[in-house]
Amino acid sequence: MTVKVIEVVGESKNSWQEAVENAVRDASKTIRNITGIEVRNQTANVQGGKIVEYKADVAIAFKVEDSTEA
Repeated sequence: MTVKVIEVVGESKNSWQEAVENAVRDASKTIRNITGIEVRNQTANVQGGKIVEYKADVAIAFKVEDSTEA
């Protein structure tokens, strides 16, 4: 088995957890066989002394499909 890892950035107006969940949900629309994630970094945009957008850098691991498997 081979696993590939890509990095994506999820965003949310509400929380870092939701930013991570959004990243996984959106990635799963085009990537099959996601097996795990690693949250590598969390950042936020601030305006007027308040957080207005949460961002999470997420490494997503997924199994590479073998064309010989049936």
